Parts: sequence; structure tokens; C-alpha cells
Amino acid sequence: MQTRFKERYEKEIVPALKEKYGYTNVHQIPKLDKIVINMGVGEASANRGLMDGAVNYLTLIAGQKPVVTLARQSNASYKIREGMAIGTKVTLRRERMYEFLDRLVTIALPRVRDFRGINGKSFDGRGNYAMGIEEHIIFPEIDYDKVDKIRGMDIVICTTASNDDEAKELLRGFDMPFKD
Repeated sequence: MQTRFKERYEKEIVPALKEKYGYTNVHQIPKLDKIVINMGVGEASANRGLMDGAVNYLTLIAGQKPVVTLARQSNASYKIREGMAIGTKVTLRRERMYEFLDRLVTIALPRVRDFRGINGKSFDGRGNYAMGIEEHIIFPEIDYDKVDKIRGMDIVICTTASNDDEAKELLRGFDMPFKD
């Protein structure tokens, strides 16, 4: 079964990009490569139970089990030792990636308080877009009454675009609500 955004990419976005940029080969057309969702849990050094909660929330949001990220080096000012669990992340590809992007754009972002659009300048120069979300409770899978602590997360959308303009045009095709 194909997701709604995958169909939109193939039927609407590909022809539009082909016309705008004059691609001659189908492999030149930018496409989504992966979406990485990262949730840092710095307080997990003091309380191990916080990590389990973050893993459960990220599993609900992403639809697949995340991996726990470990500290690479010790830092005394943050009370972190090498090898200590400090966060969790998940990489989405193929159908799950399109399904997550659909939920992010159509359901989650409009639920953000005082939402005026996302920053259109958060590209890295190679066609990848990064954004931060301050509250994980904007996703409908999270039951607000059972939340122990509101957490933020980083979402990185990786594309095969060679520059930021092409990547932005690709994401605009998916109705990403850019400010500018």
C-alpha cells in the first residue's frame, strides 16, 4: 500500500520539479532520502527512568523502535561519563518516512501554539533540512494526561537534492509551511 505523500511525490512533485529545473534524467530529480528524529535526554544521567519514557514516546511517534545514543566522551560539568545513555534517535525510510512527514505537516505542526510557519533558512547547504520541536505532545499518538515530562526533539529531513533551493522546492511540494 502506497502512502498519500508517496503518491503525491510521484504524480505531482516529480513533474513540477522536472518542468521547473529541466531535468533530463529521472535520477537528477530530488527525493526524500530519510528522516532522522532525535530526542536528547540529558537528565537521564540522574534518573534512568526518563530514558525509558523517551524511548516509549519516540516509538509511538515514529512507529518503530529507536536506538539509545551514548555519550562519546565524559564531561564533568554535565555530570556525564563516557558510555552513558544521553538520548534516543530513530531513522525513518521508505513508507514510514512518507507517513511520518504526512502526520508532521498535516496534524502535528498546526497543533503548535502560536504557529506562524517554520524557518525557511534551516538548510545545511547540501539539501538537508533540520528543525526543532519544543513539545512532543503535538503528535496525536501522545496521550497528554499520561505525559511525565514535556520533551523537545530534532527532526532532520535528508534529501538527494544538490542544493538548498531544490530541496526547499521539494519540501514545498509536500506543503511544508515555510515562513518566507
